[in-house]
Amino acid sequence: MNSQNNGKISDLAIRMAEAGDAAAVAALMCELGYETRTAEMEMRFDVIFKDAAYQTIVAVSEGKVCGMIGTVCQHSYEHNDVGARILALVVTPTMRCRGIGGQLVGAVEQALIAKNITRVALNTRFEREEAHKFYENLGYVKNGFRLVKNLHGLAD
Repeated sequence: MNSQNNGKISDLAIRMAEAGDAAAVAALMCELGYETRTAEMEMRFDVIFKDAAYQTIVAVSEGKVCGMIGTVCQHSYEHNDVGARILALVVTPTMRCRGIGGQLVGAVEQALIAKNITRVALNTRFEREEAHKFYENLGYVKNGFRLVKNLHGLAD
């Protein structure tokens, strides 16, 4: 059992993701509803880890990855400075509501501030009302909608 203090995990470590975390992160993607095999995550990591614009951070308790957050820094058409996006944030079901998500977001925000990035955005599905509350409690505000269209066919 994890050492806990008021529901918080006392042995929690926050660190940069490594190639060996692919299986655990693949399982976390499944928790978000994106079926992902370990081999697929290994391929994604191969690309993401080579791109300095991306950052993947994991939370580890008792030697096991129990959460992750992934971000990208990017230029935009709307602003002169670089902004960031939280692309994924997930904690294993058995470890939720213990402050891990907040610590992952805090770690990302501190890393962004260190890079002089002062704007971060994210998307979350309408049905994820608990996620909306979580982000709002961290100071994020709703300011628009995301529209999605899947394109069919592959380029030659």
